[in-house]
Amino acid sequence: MTAYENIKVGDALPSRDHTAGIVQLFMYNAAIWNPHRIHFDHAYATQEEGYPGIVLDGPLQGDWIGQVVTDWIGADATLVSFGYANRRAAFLGETMTAGGQVEEKDDSTREVKVSLFLKNAQGDITIPGHAVVRFR
Repeated sequence: MTAYENIKVGDALPSRDHTAGIVQLFMYNAAIWNPHRIHFDHAYATQEEGYPGIVLDGPLQGDWIGQVVTDWIGADATLVSFGYANRRAAFLGETMTAGGQVEEKDDSTREVKVSLFLKNAQGDITIPGHAVVRFR
């Protein structure tokens, strides 16, 4: 659990690695009613769409960076805003690392702004993101 008083600009949020399997990817896309075949049909993704493999969907990856923030704040804060942009495709079997860093801290509102990222094994950021949390 993160205490507002202990947070400093530049602090890293705990990172977490994710490697989606085909079952997780299928179940996630079924839950959000996303029938795009690039997320479960290898032949379609590679032969029809030209990808090198099955594509991880953006919302799943966005959830991974969202979890970085919500796990970090625990029950001591509220997520005020959150956003991300899909900048580069990621593929089934890739290990992706979600993390973030404290960018600003406002003592008058007890709000903290964080930058977020999802990066591949080569260290390329595939999804940048941001969030604002308000501590009690």
